[in-house]
Amino acid sequence: MDLTTALEAIKRFRDERNWAQFHHPKELANAISIEASELMEIFLWKDKEESKLLEQQKRQEVVDEVADIATYLLLLCDRMEIDLDQAILEKVEKNGRKYPVDKSQGISDKYTEL
Repeated sequence: MDLTTALEAIKRFRDERNWAQFHHPKELANAISIEASELMEIFLWKDKEESKLLEQQKRQEVVDEVADIATYLLLLCDRMEIDLDQAILEKVEKNGRKYPVDKSQGISDKYTEL
């Protein structure tokens, strides 16, 4: 997935408003957490079935919160010079070692409990 166009649009939006001065790593990390909490709030107190129905009913709200999370994540990666694609690939590899298929398939336990 190439997010270059999205990042350029986000930075243009930010720079037109002179907001880069507020986008330090700590603030961006806080913003990610806040937006993730707003996503969680959409599903608050819903069981699995209600959650599935809610996904359809409130799809645009979910899409908006996902976009907010991704926006701040891309800005954080840009600010800290993190190659997101590479970071994800490295993390998948690490998780593969922590959660070998033969021990973790169909199990939700943390790797320290396997």
